[in-house]
Amino acid sequence: MLPTLRQLQYLKLLAEHGGFGRAAEAAHVTQPTLSSGIQELERTLGAPVVDRARSGVILTAVGEEALRRAIVILNETEELVEAAKHAGQPLTGRFRLGVIPTVAPFLLPRALPLLRDRFPKLRLYLREDLTQRLIAALRAGQLDAALVALPFDMHGLNWAHVSDDELLAAMPANHPMASLASADPAALEQEDLILLEDGHCLRDHALAACGLKPPKTPAGEESFAATSLPTLVQMVSSGLGVTFLPAMAIAAGLTDPAFVAVRPIAPGHASREIVVAWRAGSNRAAEGRLLAEVLRE
Repeated sequence: MLPTLRQLQYLKLLAEHGGFGRAAEAAHVTQPTLSSGIQELERTLGAPVVDRARSGVILTAVGEEALRRAIVILNETEELVEAAKHAGQPLTGRFRLGVIPTVAPFLLPRALPLLRDRFPKLRLYLREDLTQRLIAALRAGQLDAALVALPFDMHGLNWAHVSDDELLAAMPANHPMASLASADPAALEQEDLILLEDGHCLRDHALAACGLKPPKTPAGEESFAATSLPTLVQMVSSGLGVTFLPAMAIAAGLTDPAFVAVRPIAPGHASREIVVAWRAGSNRAAEGRLLAEVLRE
């Protein structure tokens, strides 16, 4: 005997709401019905999935593992239903797309109107987050695709190229390097280098492309980091240091109102690759490729 989808859904709602009453309300069933479903799941698995307490419910170790697998199964089932509804009609219905914050505000404003015109039946659900969390959600089936930057660990995923995004050096407009045609990585390393906080892939891409190590303070601690590109630009404009910015952000006007000069990095051109990624074997693969084609425009 195997668990039913309904039982797995009850377990997921129970974990989300922390109590049988609220979970039953979310499932649109009575509390005894949901409780009975959980008990049947426990009999099928041969072990308790929840510990019942006055303060609510706590998942057991078996319950945690069951929940992890249930989320994947339920997401795959939802994908199956969506695919069946819109067979032969690419990019129609619900499509859950993750986007990293160093891409979303600069590419999406131009891309979304095109997607609306080209695919009027598409219901796009966007989630902006850091690369590692988007990739985890993608692998767990919580996203259909993600717009991310490479290099990154893409094990178990496939992807389609969107663009190569050059990384440029940014410094105060009155900085000595602003008078040069390009910025030398060795010279940048001698400056107060300000980067995005740890977890932003742009930080790692910039350091790796220029062969630099994370900047340290005299005490050996990491130097101050910004939480967003606009904050980074304001810090540079105020004369606090130099940084790296993606070309797509500059083209979108990120530095226009700021007292900032931008120069290419020599020798060669440091860059990151923007891609649309999806799970290997996903039935949304063709739509991921189609989405990448549209974004390339």
